Amino acid sequence: MVIAPGAYDGIGARQIEQAGFSAVYMTGAGASAARGYPDFGLLTMSEMVDNAAVMARAIDIPLIADADTGYGNELNVTRTVREYEARGVAAIHIEDQVSPKRCGHLDGKEVIPREEFVSKIRAAAEARRTKSFVIIARTDARAVMNLDEAIWRANAALQAGADIAFVEAMQTLEEMAMVPRQVQGPCLLNVVPGGRTPNIDLREAKAMGYKLAILPGLVLVAAMEAADAALAQLKATHMPPTLTRGVAETFRRFGADEWDALRTRFNAGQPMGR
Repeated sequence: MVIAPGAYDGIGARQIEQAGFSAVYMTGAGASAARGYPDFGLLTMSEMVDNAAVMARAIDIPLIADADTGYGNELNVTRTVREYEARGVAAIHIEDQVSPKRCGHLDGKEVIPREEFVSKIRAAAEARRTKSFVIIARTDARAVMNLDEAIWRANAALQAGADIAFVEAMQTLEEMAMVPRQVQGPCLLNVVPGGRTPNIDLREAKAMGYKLAILPGLVLVAAMEAADAALAQLKATHMPPTLTRGVAETFRRFGADEWDALRTRFNAGQPMGR
């Protein structure tokens, strides 16, 4: 099972890669929060694609990205796939919520009809330039309707050309185990501590049959908590927290050595000889 921790910018993406994970997940909730918005479908396709492009450029491992509802009908979905694929993204997921969507673990969601969802997934599968670009079909029907409907939609999406099925917001361990048994293809597990789905050791999820696990809020929550603590310390003591690494070491994590080598190689800033 591939484990893809979530990030929302190039810093988090690079940290995940350097921690030894084999894939990064771009969280739509985090991308929204980084722009000062809740996860209510307020970002446009262009904003999401631009964010994905930055993250994909920052790493050498695959980036899986949130593509919300595909940002419209089948024509919009076609463009969405092509824009993400052109930026070097490895995979996207498209969901069956009514736009504007909401976080999958909040109340108040609505889903589009079965036929509309299947048609959008078919459009997504046909729009990609290469088969290596992975289409993940997400259904939020469990919370809105029931698990049987969610499993039906997952299977229909796979038949329409999706590569992976993503059943969102399962509510019990029994439901979590049931999905990989009844869905006729690879399944994704969304790990959201404090959400509707129970927390689970990811080794157990692998044993259930899941092939991909994403942890959207991992870096977002860790960064917020660390920043809150640092700011509180500064406010209370008027002294900045002690850094564990110097400026040069920090820049080195983002390729400073390679850029310095280019500077030396091309004598940047030096007058040209005659």
